[in-house]
Amino acid sequence: QVSLVESGGGLVQAGGSLRLSCAVFGRTLSNSVMGWFRQTPGKVREFVAAVSGSGGITHYSDPVKARFTISRDNAKNTVYLQMNSLKPEDTAVYYCAASTMSAVTAAARLYNYWGQGTQVTVSS
Repeated sequence: QVSLVESGGGLVQAGGSLRLSCAVFGRTLSNSVMGWFRQTPGKVREFVAAVSGSGGITHYSDPVKARFTISRDNAKNTVYLQMNSLKPEDTAVYYCAASTMSAVTAAARLYNYWGQGTQVTVSS
């Protein structure tokens, strides 16, 4: 049984920072590409960032590039998303996901396991 548990969401003013964490249970993290996605009501789940199993390769969506940083600590079986210079349009539920693919991917359909999500709200 694999489970992913996100934490670190909350309310922050525009320009502020938050750090999301995703703890993985039931699976060795070092074998998984990990990703973060986000979703707002009525919209399709949107790719945010992904990191390879070793942490050496990362990929970001254009809206968050240079503001967000994805990282991982395989010893702790945890992946992080550091979000800086937050904007109101970053408001969403953020989901952590794990993929059995060997290469970093932005395609939600290629992620096999998902967390329950954590709400991030950025006020203007």
